[in-house]
Amino acid sequence: MELSLLEWVKGVQKNKNLLSLDDEAKTKQSIILPILFKLGWNIFDALNEVCPEYRIKAKRTEDSVKKVDYSLRYQDQNRVFLEVKKVGIDLEIGDHQIQLLNYSFREGVELAILTNGISWWFYLPLRPGGWEQRRFYTIELFDQDPEEIVRKFSDFLSKDNVITGKAKENAEKLFTSNQKESLIKQNLPKAWNKIIEESNETLIDLIADTTAKLCGYKPDDEVVEKFIAQFANQKEYSNAINLTTDQSYKGKVPRSQSLQNTIYGSNVTNTQPSSYIFLGKSYRVKKWKEVLIKITINMLTLHPDQFSKVLTLSGRKPYFSKNPEELRNSEEINRTGIFIETNMSAVQKFKLSYAIIELFGYSESDLVINYQ
Repeated sequence: MELSLLEWVKGVQKNKNLLSLDDEAKTKQSIILPILFKLGWNIFDALNEVCPEYRIKAKRTEDSVKKVDYSLRYQDQNRVFLEVKKVGIDLEIGDHQIQLLNYSFREGVELAILTNGISWWFYLPLRPGGWEQRRFYTIELFDQDPEEIVRKFSDFLSKDNVITGKAKENAEKLFTSNQKESLIKQNLPKAWNKIIEESNETLIDLIADTTAKLCGYKPDDEVVEKFIAQFANQKEYSNAINLTTDQSYKGKVPRSQSLQNTIYGSNVTNTQPSSYIFLGKSYRVKKWKEVLIKITINMLTLHPDQFSKVLTLSGRKPYFSKNPEELRNSEEINRTGIFIETNMSAVQKFKLSYAIIELFGYSESDLVINYQ
């Protein structure tokens, strides 16, 4: 009685006799052809289904003959290329992958497999990118669950799925899923670092609100921001954070905002401003609140008829309002009836200062803030 593929895989995993195969011919006869047969391919039809030593079309007449070990065919079309190495060969060594993908690309074959009988590497050759990027799945005959091995063999290599296009569809879905998972894994740390670097308002509010629930007292945004900066430094989340917190800085030499576009202003945490220069005129300041209010007054002086535009500036909460009750800590701007929120972190005040001048048509280069 013919064993099913699942029974065959379980038997192989138990005795591991296949590890003793010492050449390609034995690998093909003992592993490759039995698997293809159990997946529905007629291994005895060398013309129409399982074509051994398939000749690749030469680019030029003088080129040497190139062959791929097996071409799985249907209706005179190559559907899958399969390159076989003997058991024990490290598939990473040599140019096996590049060669197989080049052959597949030249012939327009959508699925390709490189195997030593034990490891099976599956590719989408027509996808853009390097050969490693085009590999979408690996089967390890001795290491994986037998049911999963059979399921994946069926998904990507069964005759029915190959000839109906279902195998290609399954491969594309897995490829996209792998790409999505890889991108998420790559960007989750970046997202966290970005939140930490920018002292994100949402994070500040969340920490402040949670602290209030725990102890009954809600910390100011600046207190929370300093905590976040300290936490980031302790954990050393990235070189970017180390740069933006300027850990090499030891003295009290004034710095400026010249790096703001690359570090989002996060280097102002735990600093105090000394002055700012707007349109060539210098203003002395001692606190970030003072920077924010004085720049707002500059805009009021220069643009009294348009000053109400500041009411359009907001984050998760308004920065300006005619109703002070909407703000946590407010201060009226020169009896205009417009109030500004002052319960903000240094980073938020830094950013808002630039947002205010840009609202009235000025550029970042018109404002330089010195701090230490």
